Amino acid sequence: MALTIGIVGLPNVGKSTMFNALTKNNVLAANYPFATIEPNVGVVPLPDDRLARLAEIHGSDKILPATVSFVDIAGIVRGASEGEGLGNKFLANIREADAICQVVRAFEDGDVVHVDGKVSPESDIETIHTELVLADLQTLEKAVARLEKEARIKKESKPLLDNALAAQKVLEEGSTLYAGGPAAGVDLDQARGLGLLTTKPFIYVFNLDEDQLTDDALKTSLAALVEPADAVFLNAKLEMDLMDMSPEDAQEMLEGFGATESGLDQLARTGFHTLGLQTYLTAGPKESRAWTIGRGWTAPQAAGVIHTDFQRGFIKAEIVSFTDLDAAGSMAAAKSVGKVRMEGKDYVMQDGDVVEFRFNV
Repeated sequence: MALTIGIVGLPNVGKSTMFNALTKNNVLAANYPFATIEPNVGVVPLPDDRLARLAEIHGSDKILPATVSFVDIAGIVRGASEGEGLGNKFLANIREADAICQVVRAFEDGDVVHVDGKVSPESDIETIHTELVLADLQTLEKAVARLEKEARIKKESKPLLDNALAAQKVLEEGSTLYAGGPAAGVDLDQARGLGLLTTKPFIYVFNLDEDQLTDDALKTSLAALVEPADAVFLNAKLEMDLMDMSPEDAQEMLEGFGATESGLDQLARTGFHTLGLQTYLTAGPKESRAWTIGRGWTAPQAAGVIHTDFQRGFIKAEIVSFTDLDAAGSMAAAKSVGKVRMEGKDYVMQDGDVVEFRFNV
């Protein structure tokens, strides 16, 4: 299963610079609004140190990490839901994403114009929030009219109409559906079927000055603006510099800012956490690979990610935790100390399980 995160924000907040660092692409990053018109897409590997060790144990030729797709969507301005800027074209691109990542400018730079003339993270967050809510209300206005007609003819349309009306009420109160919908009885899966943007979880990336990276009080206050959503703090220009350094030099620079990993690595991990995802591992002479699944998935569901035949013909799964395999040093050694086990159809997968599926089709 693929994970796609749409990167949104006001113009000139550092979205394209961050995207360049994420994907090591040379996407246009310019000091004027709407430098990004068509969405740029980049596929980024999820950092996972376990794979290198797994490849060492199994003598694998290749390492294939799980991936996250990032879509750099052009800057949204106040009034986008009414067609301002490049308007609904951008909003349509967001509908394809699993989660929305808003880049919020906290850095001060007189040479980089802020579209509203001042740097205010709280105002920027509210602008994007408002435009997405307004866009959903427009979508629902049309959907409700259609569902009211259908409900007069087909009884099965009545629950869909009731759900749409409940969603409409949440939005009219100023909340996103992801934040306020469940408490109001909104079925988010049904609402997503209507193409509603605010059913998606949000991640916030605060683009800081370098000296702000070590300001814990500032980061705490910024995180409070978006609670309970996840917040990531980085300096987009620094992330660009890190990608050109050796791993040793990059780590030394990060440690100078009190960090153990780059902001972009944090963002990829945060995306997995926000969407309730995890990885399991497979390994052999050809490759060591991470596979993306949802938390709580059973072994047959996990097998189906590799191939539907694996799920359909699932018999058993031979499983060892990565931690136990790493400590043992080989599958044979792990088996000798009883760390490898056979699991059936009801087994709930754990992050870092190393698996070989048994199936018959």
